[in-house]
Amino acid sequence: MTAVKILAIESSCDETSASVLVDGKVLSNIIANQAVHEQYGGVVPELASRAHQENIVPVVDAALKQAGVDMHELSAIAFTQSPGLIGSLLVGSCFAKSMALALNIPLIGVHHMQAHVLANFIEDPKPSFPFLCLTVSGGHTQIVQCNSPLNMKVIGETLDDAAGEAFDKSAKLIGLPYPGGPLIDKHAKEGNPLRFKFTEPQIPGLNFSFSGLKTGILYFLQENRAKDPEFVEKNLADICASIQHRIVTILLNKLVKASEETGIRQMSIAGGVSANSGLRKGLAEYAAKHNWQYYIPKFEYCTDNAAMIAMTAYYKYLAGEFVPLDVVPSARAVFGE
Repeated sequence: MTAVKILAIESSCDETSASVLVDGKVLSNIIANQAVHEQYGGVVPELASRAHQENIVPVVDAALKQAGVDMHELSAIAFTQSPGLIGSLLVGSCFAKSMALALNIPLIGVHHMQAHVLANFIEDPKPSFPFLCLTVSGGHTQIVQCNSPLNMKVIGETLDDAAGEAFDKSAKLIGLPYPGGPLIDKHAKEGNPLRFKFTEPQIPGLNFSFSGLKTGILYFLQENRAKDPEFVEKNLADICASIQHRIVTILLNKLVKASEETGIRQMSIAGGVSANSGLRKGLAEYAAKHNWQYYIPKFEYCTDNAAMIAMTAYYKYLAGEFVPLDVVPSARAVFGE
């Protein structure tokens, strides 16, 4: 039987990534980051799409060479179809469509959030179905019930800000540079997570809300800076640790509720925020307390990467789920209904 060889491209935001997968095994995962956005305090869509245009050819070439696969051996081309920055998505989708047309091979469109969940299947150990996945990133916060690789249902999601956004906006309020989320994590390791108390939002069901927490942090900082202009500098580690503790407990307390409602005791995390050390440690502690099995992808598969696109595309290839060449990407797309 001929080996299934897939080239996958991820370009939803500000990372240009390409990966080659052969028969379900990732052989390369090349990522080009964009430092240009740091000076603006956030991702600038126009600059992101231009950088993708510059990076995509060398990134794809490097992925093929590292995997030892010639492009004429490929079985299919996969790309992130949604969601994301439309200009960035267009670069990846147009490249993928052109390559699939030139090679006369199938094209596979992948939903970015489904791919984050399936990052848990890139390497062992892997969860078995059904399991719950807490998918947390800068733009999304979801609890996904995973019944099979291609059958997922969102059973809880944020009503406003995402968890990653809460980290980054809190960091900005503190005065940390962009991207602030990883810096909160860094300083939190030196601080007392119980020093300052932030209220947990009382949102019914399995949904999340972080806008109230963000406002609470703003008022907390304003009040204490009024008393002491150097309050943040003197208490930076404890502030970061306390903010991180509250965001993590909000996430994990909802996961406990989801487990109780579904009866599922296998848990995983995915998305950029799953690289946060506080969340990874917290999941381990909650798993021990509630007798869960838990799974966490490697750091390199938590943030945006093409390996997760390739893994999702592999399952879609086996199921014969292809898209036509006139497919268009979408900045927003429903997932897991």
